[in-house]
Amino acid sequence: MLEFINSNAMLISGLILVIAYIFIASEKIQKSVVALFGASLTMLLGLIPFEGHINPNTNTYIKGVFEHVDFQVIFLLIGMMIIVHISSRSGVFKWLALELLHLTKGHPKTVLFALATFTAIASAFLDNVTTVVLMMPITFVIAKEFDTDPIPFLITEVLASNIGGTATLIGDPPNIIIGTRAGLSFMDFVKELTPVVTVIFLIAISVLIFLFRKGLKATPEKMEHIATIDNSQTITDKGLMIRSVATIGLVIIGFVTHDMTHIPAFVFAVAGASFLLLFEKPKEIYRDVEWLTIFFFVGLFIIIGGFEANGGIKFLADGLITLTHGSLEVATMIILWASGILSGIIDNIPYTATMAPLISELINPANPNAITGHVHALWWALSLGACLGGNLTIIGAAANVLVSETAASKGHKISFFRFMKYGALVTFISLVISSVYLYLAYLR
Repeated sequence: MLEFINSNAMLISGLILVIAYIFIASEKIQKSVVALFGASLTMLLGLIPFEGHINPNTNTYIKGVFEHVDFQVIFLLIGMMIIVHISSRSGVFKWLALELLHLTKGHPKTVLFALATFTAIASAFLDNVTTVVLMMPITFVIAKEFDTDPIPFLITEVLASNIGGTATLIGDPPNIIIGTRAGLSFMDFVKELTPVVTVIFLIAISVLIFLFRKGLKATPEKMEHIATIDNSQTITDKGLMIRSVATIGLVIIGFVTHDMTHIPAFVFAVAGASFLLLFEKPKEIYRDVEWLTIFFFVGLFIIIGGFEANGGIKFLADGLITLTHGSLEVATMIILWASGILSGIIDNIPYTATMAPLISELINPANPNAITGHVHALWWALSLGACLGGNLTIIGAAANVLVSETAASKGHKISFFRFMKYGALVTFISLVISSVYLYLAYLR
């Protein structure tokens, strides 16, 4: 039995990865349980060593199980979750959203654009799920005041959150994985992706406002009421608000200055979270950290580590090099469009976690057939495809699922095909613009 496992280790580890993907996509079992079970199986079958060691036959170092777990990603996520949760208790995010609405004078189309803009900007610095959680209560109040269907507002916001999250290192979990794997800083993402994401956002939201235009009408009386909603009592804890805003500002400055300080992003996130926890009851805060997401990451890293340790990633990389004939242009476009489509079908987090080591192998100088040239194009293609592809279907991103479930609980069901009618169009527009950007910036 042991001999069979050793001789078929790559096949077995690959099967574990594929079966885990199927269960994650089906949502029959909670995805963190699937990931931990797959990780346990990987270790029990001896597909990954418990400790790192030198292979005497090849004189190469083989990583141990926890060396495959990217703890920079784990601690960055935990730190940002704590910061956002503590900050939201002050009411500061709701206050910002209502202030933005005051600037629109209550015009429905302008309100929709304002909500989308706020959601996109917030999603660039907070995780998408947190952003839509903060926006949904405001959205339902506004739709009620307008006496209109909230679904156009909700669909626009969730699409905007996935677009905005693409713009920075911390905006979407796939970018965190890519940044740590490729050694890309916060400012690298800002410089390379924020301009093209801004163009995508403006065009996509303009198209959505046009498509939803018939439902975006209101009487002058209703517009006046929206424009004068009382926002004076929204901040519930001024001291917490000041601490939170100052901490978020300093953490972001830390991210921005990484190129000068060479201090990893997760250190600033953990430091900011630790400071805010000094003024809170830690047990209450820790209870609200999304531990299911954290354990999902840990399990997934181990499953993929088993596949990588047994040569699976190198096998796929060599196959892609053969398919593209080593062409950077072809590989970039395949990664962009395949990522965009697949991330709409399966969760973009496990997809990115699998593709990141694959791209590392594609550009590995030790590989005699490695792709050369402006290879950062491959990382940006993965980021744009994985993050923007989350808009394709209602199961493409966690924020999509959360919004649809919350809307249904309030009597406003968003069907799979109603969402996809708008999501597929926005995804297609996004990928076309991304293709043009990558070609002009790296491939011509």
